[in-house]
Amino acid sequence: MSEINSSTRIGFIGLGVMGKSMARNLIKAGFQVVLHNRSRAAVDELAAIGGIAATSPADLAARVEIICLCVPDTPDVEAVLFGANGVASAVKAGSVVIDFSTISAQATAGFAARLKQAGVAMLDSPVSGGPAGARDAALSCMIGGEAETLARCMPLFKAVGKTFTHIGASGAGQLCKSCNQLVMSATVMAACEALTLAKKAGVDPYKVREALLGGSAQSFVMQNHAKRFLDGQLAPGFRSALLLKDLRLVTGATKDTGSFAPAAALTEQLFTALCNTGRDGMDSAAMGLLYEELSGVKR
Repeated sequence: MSEINSSTRIGFIGLGVMGKSMARNLIKAGFQVVLHNRSRAAVDELAAIGGIAATSPADLAARVEIICLCVPDTPDVEAVLFGANGVASAVKAGSVVIDFSTISAQATAGFAARLKQAGVAMLDSPVSGGPAGARDAALSCMIGGEAETLARCMPLFKAVGKTFTHIGASGAGQLCKSCNQLVMSATVMAACEALTLAKKAGVDPYKVREALLGGSAQSFVMQNHAKRFLDGQLAPGFRSALLLKDLRLVTGATKDTGSFAPAAALTEQLFTALCNTGRDGMDSAAMGLLYEELSGVKR
């Protein structure tokens, strides 16, 4: 693959909340972007500003040098890459696959090995920053794969993100994202538990949050998720069902590695409970509603 510049054709598969914003930013940066998505509306929206529609992952792969993916889960990545009319059936040797999805680290290493046999490099780059970060090209990218491939692809990364950390070999980026989701979800639970305790004790939870923001408990979660919980503003952001999917990846990674992980087990259990109450489509800050119910706190 030659050095990336504005004449490089980039493919983007998966135009959900995150992927559509990322593809839009690539188009704004001047790249030629070929698009594919299961539903056509997002493709048409981006075609109106210069994107190019493809009929299948294979059609897209045959027309580009770099293939970006942003799809929901491990089976989706496998299907896009290796299924019928998948990327692998038409990709050119020397191309690069960049997977922005959040999937299994172990599966990612296997996918990279299969693509390498066809002369195709793969970078796994799950992201953090949510829909706002995707919209503002301010994502944090946790990257696995060869450093040389990453260096060549940096102009692309700089069009979608702000922070870039090369973690290690293929799958390392996905493992890092699991670590991120574990810390974030456990912090959401702790924040909701603390503010529910304040409510139960008859103490103003808004003042408790304000005090905590000034001390060592300060965090992105306390700044954002805790306020959404208190205000009852629970339209997603990041749906609880998607976080639960990520937490299952976390517990899968702990089993694969034999790592002692009681916090991972508890976060998966409680987010399973939250989703089972019908709140799977709400923001992850809805965890606070479960804490309130189980504590006998009325809104």
